[in-house]
Amino acid sequence: MMINDSSTLRIGQIVPSSNVTMETEVPKILLDRQSIYPEQFTFHSARMRMKKVTKEELQAMDRQSVECAHSLADARVDVISYACLVAIMSAGNGYHRESEQKLSKEVAAQGHECPVVTSAGALIEVLQEMNCRRVSMITPYMQPLTNLVSSYVESEGIEVGHAIALQVEDNLVVGARDPMALLDDIERLDVEGSDAVVLSACVQMPSLAAVEQAQDRLGLPVVTAATCTARVLLERLGLDPVSVGAGFALSPDFRPVG
Repeated sequence: MMINDSSTLRIGQIVPSSNVTMETEVPKILLDRQSIYPEQFTFHSARMRMKKVTKEELQAMDRQSVECAHSLADARVDVISYACLVAIMSAGNGYHRESEQKLSKEVAAQGHECPVVTSAGALIEVLQEMNCRRVSMITPYMQPLTNLVSSYVESEGIEVGHAIALQVEDNLVVGARDPMALLDDIERLDVEGSDAVVLSACVQMPSLAAVEQAQDRLGLPVVTAATCTARVLLERLGLDPVSVGAGFALSPDFRPVG
């Protein structure tokens, strides 16, 4: 139920306190969309404390998501995204569904209703819409967390053929990474037999600036956790999920299979 009666749609995001990327990439995707569609957007965030990308800090951070959902409900946002993929995927297979359901109930308990999306669930949903059987991906995480992310994706019926772990634990260091460095990283990514490439399986690792070039170079559909989140946010709002310069997930050529 949309309570905001403004012509401008309010995008709410629950983000780690050290995340500086999701509040730049998703707004850019949606604001660039205004060159082809009339919808206007504003962006509103609530933060969960987290500095180091370790399983212990991620678990502690996730417990703060409910209070963040409450504060965004107060702002009567039109949709909420939980913008930390690894926090969800490290909590156990299928946890994105549990988290989305829990936060939706918490928002409703505050007298507001709106869709809730997790970046983890959005990545899975888009890959399934693409009918991907096998993907290759790059993560900034330490190897154990990368293994958990790979296992989570595979538990949803999508094989991870190759995953590069960049082994960065400090979340601010992840956010400061040059997105164009990914064009070097893909040179050592094995994409044999893959249906798509997840250029950044992390909403903190900047990637938007490199998506189109990576896609041209690889000759495969390229998505990221952020572009998939933007697509699903638009779908939940009932809008055409397209933008410009954001790779396959927001391309007008992408029509879900099945």
